[in-house]
Amino acid sequence: MQQLRNTPIAALPTLAQQIRERIIEVIATRGGHLGASLGVVELTIALHYVFNTPDDVLVWDVGHQCYAHKILTGRDAAFAHIRERGGISGFPKRSESEYDAFGTGHSSTSLSAVLGMAMASALEGNTQRQHIAVIGDASIVSGMAFEALNYAGTTDANMLIILNDNAMAIDPTVGALKNYFEQLRQRKGADETFFNDLNITYKGTVDGHNLPELLRSLEAEKNERGVRLLHVLTTKGKGFAKAEAQQVSYHSPALFDKITGEPLPENRSLPAKYQEVVGQTLTQLAALNPKIIAITPAMSSGSGLTAMHQSFPHRVFDVGIAEQHAVTFAAGWAARGFIPYCVIYSTFLQRAYDQLIHDVALQNLPVVFCIDRAGLVGEDGATHHGVFDMAFLRPIPNLIIASPRNATELRHLLYTAQQPLEHPIAIRYPRGRCNEKHWQQPFQALPIGKGEQLKEGSEIAVLTIGAIAEEVAEQIQKSTTAEKYAHYDMRFLKPLDEEMLHHIFQKYKKIITVEEGVTGGLGSAIAEFATQHNYTIPLKIITLPNEFMGVMSRFTDLSIG
Repeated sequence: MQQLRNTPIAALPTLAQQIRERIIEVIATRGGHLGASLGVVELTIALHYVFNTPDDVLVWDVGHQCYAHKILTGRDAAFAHIRERGGISGFPKRSESEYDAFGTGHSSTSLSAVLGMAMASALEGNTQRQHIAVIGDASIVSGMAFEALNYAGTTDANMLIILNDNAMAIDPTVGALKNYFEQLRQRKGADETFFNDLNITYKGTVDGHNLPELLRSLEAEKNERGVRLLHVLTTKGKGFAKAEAQQVSYHSPALFDKITGEPLPENRSLPAKYQEVVGQTLTQLAALNPKIIAITPAMSSGSGLTAMHQSFPHRVFDVGIAEQHAVTFAAGWAARGFIPYCVIYSTFLQRAYDQLIHDVALQNLPVVFCIDRAGLVGEDGATHHGVFDMAFLRPIPNLIIASPRNATELRHLLYTAQQPLEHPIAIRYPRGRCNEKHWQQPFQALPIGKGEQLKEGSEIAVLTIGAIAEEVAEQIQKSTTAEKYAHYDMRFLKPLDEEMLHHIFQKYKKIITVEEGVTGGLGSAIAEFATQHNYTIPLKIITLPNEFMGVMSRFTDLSIG
């Protein structure tokens, strides 16, 4: 870092260009969060150049814009292996570097964390250390960020908030605060702002790609104290024409040509992604049922809702990075007789657990939760693996929990959910491509709480739930004693198919459960059933380990033999 701080200011634009080229070179061949990281290259250089990191605390909110930060903090060589098993994380990670002051991967946590650190420093008598949070205009609208702003304004903490305003989340930023920020961009150096009213000193705006201007603004903050906000304007994808022009698709693109930016040809024979199955199915259902609406917390394109939004723009609602609001907003629609499909990533649903219990399940409102990215999610790693949902959803009364084994079943479940049902339902499905090309079957209602036998066997019953069924079927087929194994798809975690379970426990000598989730899901439910009904045959439960796993896309340690 000292080498950076000894670099002449005149040479910093060249360094910025080199960092951009490095990011583009690596991400072109492996994928990753491109646009956000390109947009903060100058800001990253300026922050490390001016402040005494890591003693001065620097936290990147969400963290998908941290690639330049990683390159500058001794991880340039390791950057070639970012987001791969055994490589460095795609997000800040405390155990990876002393420069990663706080682990981020979910949005809007930085203000609370940095405020805590700032107040801890003050209590220790360190009044010189700076505490910096870089948060985007999309992330700052989250309820948690507002809670932190509300409290920060009552303190004299030494805290600098960098508002990285590029008018984008993954999709374009939405909401009234977006409009307010647009007004502030026109009123440079405004004295009367919302932030000033909260006792947070507002300073702005600053061109986030003008290094001399950035350096002057940050140098002025070195000797400032109290809670301040510096409004920095950046362009997502800056310096790479394709990423600037197509900011949504180049947020986290597939492989592309590093010179032209053109996407590399995909195999058109590949089947659809589960997200496309959801989007296309909901669009078809919405055409048949005017009561259907869709809600997502800033995940419209990522969740496959773009097609539905184009067809029914007044029935698809992107509420911004506000998971708690999304769930209770859906409950409000359900209370008025509509059928809301709340499309949300598994790990982001964790952030709305109380709303799920208190506002939906307690009132038995038939919200349909489409839980995307359930199970292992590959390169995003521990912050995004959706491995807890079955365990945390199962204890909730009134909630139906389904996990289809393939895209056809997913389509049928989405249709089943709008019958309508008498209870809320959670339909969980994985990230990535399904293994069927002909999933667009005529709609069929599936019986709630009923599973299906997939294979006959003589001695051992293997019970699965969700897309893991395919891997299990392959394992059984490869076994030298395949004839011993029967295979059952439970389909529903709640309610369980008790009729099928009684048959299984009475027929087989051993039972194995397999799930792509932690303990507390299917295996635990089957063990409880066995205890309740005094079944004593051996039961083997295969789950993911009780640890936070890194980059991993498939659960292959099945060991059903």
